[in-house]
Amino acid sequence: MTPNTPDTPYAAHFNIGGRVMAAIDASAYADSIVAHAAWAAGRLAAPLEFVHVLDRQEEPSPTVDFSGNLAVDTQDRLLHDLALADAQRGRLGMERGRLLLEGAVRSAGDAGLAGATTCLRHGSLVDTLVDLESDVRLFVIGKRGEHADFDRGHIGGQLERVVRAVHRPLLVASRALRPIARVLVAFDGSPTTRKCVEMVAGSPLCDGLAVTVVVAGDASGERRGALDWALRTLSVPGRPAPTGDIRIGDADRVIADAVREDAIDLLVMGAYGHSRIRQLIVGSTTSTMLRTCQVPVLLLR
Repeated sequence: MTPNTPDTPYAAHFNIGGRVMAAIDASAYADSIVAHAAWAAGRLAAPLEFVHVLDRQEEPSPTVDFSGNLAVDTQDRLLHDLALADAQRGRLGMERGRLLLEGAVRSAGDAGLAGATTCLRHGSLVDTLVDLESDVRLFVIGKRGEHADFDRGHIGGQLERVVRAVHRPLLVASRALRPIARVLVAFDGSPTTRKCVEMVAGSPLCDGLAVTVVVAGDASGERRGALDWALRTLSVPGRPAPTGDIRIGDADRVIADAVREDAIDLLVMGAYGHSRIRQLIVGSTTSTMLRTCQVPVLLLR
């Protein structure tokens, strides 16, 4: 089994046995997560598992102290009723989660991927995924969960915590899966984005797909050399020849323009930038792409 450490090469994780694990809830992204997970598991020839996490903190019980203004017998009855209400919420949550998972398995089967398994857990999503990741090849998650504020266009807080915590490739689903034919690799020559290139080159996930590499900034000799390395690495026999160029401008704008202008279906990028505090926050370019990009994003770090 590949060690569960941040330093283990992502290309190794992507080319060993392991599950595709998709985290689902009742958000607007649920159907899309299932579709993206089935697509990825099919291309990787990997088992698919759906996980739903019951977070006990989502609906906390009232904690008001009534002891000063309630008779003892009334207080006891109230506490008893609250305990029953908690138990009922727990049972309903379990049943809701079971139905979500059963529906995901059926949808994956309809998409041509039979045999998906399920996992229903209590706790936090982040802790659950970290606990289960030792034999996971790829995580799939939605951009926003069921409690996120869609109107503000922010990425979900759960997603940001997951990106920081897990050590496996993470596919962030868009609102709907469309046919994936063109892949964009956002590349800056850093060790993280070199891992991105190596993963794309070595993974069956990208077999037969047209791959484009985009470097943001001026056309310096260093950037030209890095782009040439990326294109050589991606030149895999039997695959379409990769293309790439250097585009002047900030990474946020360059990547967004390339996704739109080149009709990109999947964006591959590193989760962090070069900041010294990259282990504490998701990189600004990554956050911007997750917030604004209309295609799925495959994140590596």
